[in-house]
Amino acid sequence: MKNFNRKYTLFSLCGLNCGLCVMHLDNYCPGCGGGEGNQGCAIARCSRQHGQPEFCHLCGEYPCKKYEGIDAFDSFVTHRNQLKDMDKVRKMGIDAYLAELSEKKEILKSLLANYNDGRRKSFFCIAVNLLELQDIKTVMEQIATETAEGTISGTTSGTTSERTTLALKEKAAHAVSLFQAMADKRSLVLKLNKKPG
Repeated sequence: MKNFNRKYTLFSLCGLNCGLCVMHLDNYCPGCGGGEGNQGCAIARCSRQHGQPEFCHLCGEYPCKKYEGIDAFDSFVTHRNQLKDMDKVRKMGIDAYLAELSEKKEILKSLLANYNDGRRKSFFCIAVNLLELQDIKTVMEQIATETAEGTISGTTSGTTSERTTLALKEKAAHAVSLFQAMADKRSLVLKLNKKPG
């Protein structure tokens, strides 16, 4: 929907973290309410019909039938924390939530700049979106420690081998394995949940 503008473009009207979305990162979407996107968004149209609240949870009719099953399937960004994140905004306030989201976005940028071998963008976007900030920080500390200056200790036949320099592909695989281990610990699946065709 053209000319649909909101103050907070990195956190959507309906609770998606636009700042952690591949479409936003690749400059295909300005974020929710960025003035150009949302051409087919029924929730944006609904917002206009209800006085254009900054977030759906500020509407007197929230949660309405548009939210039934909204987090069951993903698009190009995960929807699984959509309702949970909207509740989080209500409890902690938008400024505190946006500070957390901005920190997550900076971590995501670092991952994409230093650990993306060309095949990890979607994985890192999902991981940073679904994991709690403290868990992400823990993983980032592990990555920094274990890949310090591009090296990591390896094992051969039960003994520690010399530190070897890691190629980007190996650094990426190691970062993915650490995020996957944290996700397993939290019972999270780090894949988009696409609606069956």
